[in-house]
Amino acid sequence: MTKTFITLIATALVGVSAAALAQDATRLDEDAVAAGARGVAAEEARARQEFRELDEDVQALKKEVLDLNRDLFLLEEELLFPANSQVAFFVSMDVGEYFEIDAVQLTVDGKEVSNHLYTAREADALARGGVHRLHLANLKTGPHEIVATFIGQGPNVRDYRRGATVKFDKGIGAKYFELEITDRVVKQQPDFVIKEWE
Repeated sequence: MTKTFITLIATALVGVSAAALAQDATRLDEDAVAAGARGVAAEEARARQEFRELDEDVQALKKEVLDLNRDLFLLEEELLFPANSQVAFFVSMDVGEYFEIDAVQLTVDGKEVSNHLYTAREADALARGGVHRLHLANLKTGPHEIVATFIGQGPNVRDYRRGATVKFDKGIGAKYFELEITDRVVKQQPDFVIKEWE
């Protein structure tokens, strides 16, 4: 009986020990899971912070690149078209009732330097008072001739092709010319003029 009793007691002790060990293991597993969750949350917060910092760095770098690109464009324009030899040509339209612009061809000293086809949006912008820079060039000092040819729809929806010519002496300094399209109400026709800006 003592042997059986001892066996029973040993079995009971082993059962109690196993239950206690299982409870301790469960507590350890819960603690490990909670610690793991806290670690994952901290890692996610750190990753978000790193991403935010990286995004801010990218945005700052993007702004620097845009600023540099603008500076390079201005420098390139200054190098390619120095102020003392620069000549710029602009197209403008006043009212535009008698002429719908399709294209403008520009010839300087017998050489075609620009041939611009206008989209509907560009033509609308011109009709509402916009000004389009048609061409920028370098010209030597001395006499020059400009010929501008305007192509579009005239009165009564007829194809219209008219030109304007001006001769000028290029001195030192920049020159600016406006290729102006105006309406002559008396004749009900468009008028094309090349004006030099002072």
